[in-house]
Amino acid sequence: MRKVIPLFIALAIPFQWLLAQSNPTWAPVFTQINQEVQEHSQAYSQLKAATSQIGHRLTGSANGKRAEDFAFELLKSWGFSQVRFQPFEVESWSRGTLSLQVGTPSQMVPIKAVTLAHSPVKSFIELPIADMGNGLEEDYLAQPDKVKNKIALVFLGVLPNSKPGTGTLHRSEKTALATKYGAKGIIIINTPPGGILLTGTASVTGKLIPIPAVCIGKEDGMKLKEQLLQAPLQANIKMTNQSAMIKARNVIATIKGASLSNEKIVVGGHLDSWDLATGAIDNGIGSFSVLDMARTFQALKIKPARTIEFVLFMGEEQGLLGSRHYVQEAKKNKSLGNIRYMLNYDMTNDPKGFSSSIETTKDLFLQIGAAVQQVDASFPNTFRSGAGLHSDHQPFLLQGIPTGGGAGGSLPNNAGPCYHADCDGFNLVDEQGMKNTVRYNAMLVYGLANVAKMDAKPMTDEETRLFLIKNKLKEPLQIAGEWRWKD
Repeated sequence: MRKVIPLFIALAIPFQWLLAQSNPTWAPVFTQINQEVQEHSQAYSQLKAATSQIGHRLTGSANGKRAEDFAFELLKSWGFSQVRFQPFEVESWSRGTLSLQVGTPSQMVPIKAVTLAHSPVKSFIELPIADMGNGLEEDYLAQPDKVKNKIALVFLGVLPNSKPGTGTLHRSEKTALATKYGAKGIIIINTPPGGILLTGTASVTGKLIPIPAVCIGKEDGMKLKEQLLQAPLQANIKMTNQSAMIKARNVIATIKGASLSNEKIVVGGHLDSWDLATGAIDNGIGSFSVLDMARTFQALKIKPARTIEFVLFMGEEQGLLGSRHYVQEAKKNKSLGNIRYMLNYDMTNDPKGFSSSIETTKDLFLQIGAAVQQVDASFPNTFRSGAGLHSDHQPFLLQGIPTGGGAGGSLPNNAGPCYHADCDGFNLVDEQGMKNTVRYNAMLVYGLANVAKMDAKPMTDEETRLFLIKNKLKEPLQIAGEWRWKD
């Protein structure tokens, strides 16, 4: 799931000062990590094996179970004694059949489309189309009744002719708004050219939505917008899907801390993917980098001061199911407050620095980065702070836990348009980009796990509320029904 995280570069500290502040024990360990990853990394090769042997990794499917077993057995083969499944049972969704036709009652034309997840199990509607622009609240407030009892047509991103500074929302939030204003269906126009279709959830809750939601290609969508300027159109949407309770498992490998074992660093990435392709980019490059970070620590027999948990989450694509369950379990066993940082790797590739949701650890992150530069002078050591939603860091963030990870990288081989699409294959993966994710972030994990004093701890409920408001997350959380405060 693509996370939308507005982050701001905060660099103005001289390298020599940073280096002087760095822990002198970091450099030799960082050198070992660098050499181990550059020479023996298995991130690329194991991802290649998984994409060819398993295929997609849809949560709740036979392939999803095979992916869970694949990760578990890898960790066991690397010598982890503390590796376990964390099972959970949730309502899940899978696609069935879909037909979309658009035109006039006398002449309907089929349009290539894909069902968005959590659409109804069965739906058949034939109604007029209402162009709702970007599908934001302001679009509906301008004409409150325009979409009532119709099918909303909205652009996934921000239309080129939008006013400066127009923001956007997640596809699920745009679907929730369409439903709120009376739409009986929604057609979402994908943003990249070439007829690429995007899948993903249209639900803010991870449960079935009341209206059918589909995605169409950019060219088809823009053509419909032009036609609607000339004459009314209607759409015929006919779909079937499946929804049932399914079992899935997070995979967790633990390295117990030597001296601060009650304090924990969680290193996570989602193992699951959508079913249109193998999910090599989303999120193979992230989850298999997390696996290789774990392998690196085990190969070097690193004994951190703080406990480290490497977590492969399932169900991220269907509503952050695995990470929500992890947080719920941590609340139950009263270990949530022990988490000092949650580092999330979702489509992370070839990072240029580190990110954090809080600014109080900026100096620490830059100091770790300065020690990385001693090992690899090409590492830019940027720092970004801020927060967003829609990936596995979110359940932690909403509990006030600091989150972070890699920053400043870019997807390899023009992989962006293949996000959640049928072109997300292993051919897009860059081996050195994955190695860079592993080695730089393994160093970050080591630094956080071993620094004597770290200015990071869970925020109070009020601090969390103010933090979310500051980062402009109140509106999307309200749309999703996750704003727990009364204001």
